[in-house]
Amino acid sequence: MKMKNNDTELKSLLQEWRVTSPLPPRFGEQVWKRIERAEVPSISLIDAVRAWFAMAFARPAFAVAYVSALLVMGLTLGFVQASNKATSLERQLEARYVQSIDPYQRGQ
Repeated sequence: MKMKNNDTELKSLLQEWRVTSPLPPRFGEQVWKRIERAEVPSISLIDAVRAWFAMAFARPAFAVAYVSALLVMGLTLGFVQASNKATSLERQLEARYVQSIDPYQRGQ
C-alpha cells in the first residue's frame, strides 16, 4: 500500500500515542461476556421445533414411521367416533321402533 505524506505523519503520531488512564475493574471479563452474548444466537421454541422436524424428516425411515403412526392414530380415533355415533343412533332407532309398535311403551 502506498503511503502519502499525511499518512506517514499520522503513522508517527499513532506510534507516539500512549494510553495512561487505567482500565475499569474486570474490564477484560466484561468484554468476553459481551462477546459470548453476541455470539450465542437466541432461538425461539418454534424455531427449535422446526429445526428438529427438518432434521428428523430428512431421514426417510423416520418420516415414514411418523406418517404411519399419525395415520394409525387418525384411523383409530375415527373408528372410535364412528362406533360411538353408531351406538347412539342404534339406541335412538330401537326407541323409535318400540314406540312405533306400542306408542305407550317407553324405549330403553
